[in-house]
Order: sequence, then C-alpha cells, then structure tokens
Amino acid sequence: MRKNVLSGMRPTGRLHLGHLVGALDNWAGFQEEYNCFFMVADWHALMSEYERPLDIRRNSFEIVKDWISCGIDPEKSVIFIQSMVQEHLELAMVFSLLTPLGWLERCTTYKEQLREIKGRMLATYGFLGYPVLQAADIALYNAHLVPVGMDQLPHLELAREIIRKFHKLYKKRIFEEPEPMLTGSSRLVGLDNRKMSKSYDNFIALSDGPDIVRKKVYSMYTDPNRVRSDIPGRTEGNPVFIYHELFNPDKEEVEDLKQRYRTGKVGDVEVKKKLNAALNDFLRPIREKRKDLTDGYVHEVLAHGAEKARAVAKKTMTAVKKCLHQIAD
Repeated sequence: MRKNVLSGMRPTGRLHLGHLVGALDNWAGFQEEYNCFFMVADWHALMSEYERPLDIRRNSFEIVKDWISCGIDPEKSVIFIQSMVQEHLELAMVFSLLTPLGWLERCTTYKEQLREIKGRMLATYGFLGYPVLQAADIALYNAHLVPVGMDQLPHLELAREIIRKFHKLYKKRIFEEPEPMLTGSSRLVGLDNRKMSKSYDNFIALSDGPDIVRKKVYSMYTDPNRVRSDIPGRTEGNPVFIYHELFNPDKEEVEDLKQRYRTGKVGDVEVKKKLNAALNDFLRPIREKRKDLTDGYVHEVLAHGAEKARAVAKKTMTAVKKCLHQIAD
C-alpha cells in the first residue's frame, strides 16, 4: 500500500525561490510514490494574521497557482484549503482536551515567535494551540510521513505524543504515528545574505516578471570587501554564487565565473548579468504555466480536492467519535 504524506503552507504571502528549493521540488517528487495531501493552511495563517484576514483568501489562490506551476498535479495529489474541511477543527478540539499546557508552553517555536514577531498580539489561546491543530491536520489523514526540517521535529514529536495519549486513553488504535521525512534546510539565503523572509522582502517570487527579477539580481549582496573588479573576491557564502549553483544549468560557466572572481578577473556586473539570464530562463516555464491558470480553474481544483479530503476526514472522525461515545457510555 502507498503511504500517506501530508504537507502544507500558510497563505501569508507570495511564494519564492526558497519555497521551491525547500519544499516544492520535494513535493513534486513525492507524487509518484505516495498518496499526497497538500493543504493551504489558512486556519494556521489566521492564528498570527487574525487582525488582517482579507489577504488570506487571495493568497490561497495565488499559492495554489504556484504549486501547480511548479509541478504539483491535481490529478495525482489532493490539493485543498484547510478551512473547507470542518473536521480539522473537530479533531483539534478533541486533541486539545488531551494536551497538557506544559507540552505547549515548552515549545521553542512558540517562545521564539513571541519574542521575534513585533506589532501583533500573539499571546492567545489559538496561537499557543497551534501545534494541537497541526497534530490534528496530520492525524486526520493518517499521514505516515510528514516532510519537515530539523527545526520542526519537536512539533512532529508533540503530534506523536498526542496520538499516543489518545490510543492509550481510548484503548483503540485509530491513527498512524507519523514519521518525519527530513528534507534539510533550504540552501537559499536572502538577496541581502540574511535569512530569506517576507518581512525583509529579500526574495525573488515565483511570480516575479523578468524586469523585477533583473532589478533584484542587480541589487544582490556580494563580497563586501571587493571594492573593485580587479580585487580577488570570495565565492563561498556569496549569495550570487549560491544562486548560480542552484539555478544556472551551465556548470562550466559557473566554474569559470568562480575562478575569475577569485582571481579578480571578472566584475560583479558580468556575474549578475549571467545570473539574471539563468534565473529568467529557469522561471520562464513556471511563468508560462502560471499565466494559463485562471481563478475559475483553481476554484475547481480546490473544490474537488476538498471533496476528496473530506471523504477521508469524515471516516477518521467517525472512528474518533465512536471512541468518545464508548467512553461516555
């Protein structure tokens, strides 16, 4: 039997090359081997964006266009919006009854985001319970595998703890205990050599046009100690060369540029000019596919995906409610 995989993204803004390298390339490969459920996590987005909810629906459609443009096939995978399947909140409510506050308060991600995210009040019941909803998302589709980076392993282990507690309490095994699919962290830094972040606006979006890509490439951070083109420069940790390695298929050209850069025989302008050409060539088929995706088509994909997701989710919740009624009797 094919194993189930669940993954998702919050619709909080445009997707960028970091999403492609860190997630979408992996997702596209999973489709041939697993039953894939790819979720637009709008409830999760609302947990931090509840004061500004208007963009979430628009963003939901836009990221689905990006997914499909990057090879996520609605005929092979279930693509759906979380809030269109009411069972997510039902199971989250059940799991919340079983989850001690201490399990949530020890979550390092929760503490870090309370410190780092400014201008929003996140000390809420919903934000604290984020991992409980995440556990329900996973369990609802009996996901055997969940693609995660190392930093997300504690969240997945919490989901496993909640599931184990449910099975121990109700003496019936309903859910799979999900295993991590370690995807590693993205090798892609931001254009300014900081962490790639929507708040820094230091990324190239998958939907950016050629002129915007060119402008962003020519603004990229390079070696700050190289004040002239005849001074040897560093290619290691240099964002321009990191992007060349990932997106320029002409490896001989990349190696030639590296060698000349290290010896002070090529300027930043030429290196960026060639990167701009490589990136626009890389993004061209994604743009071409994306421009043919209408909102009407995306609506049909999401409606069909929600129907298939609900069929699985209802079956799971029927089993959960039988356990609860048995205890109540």
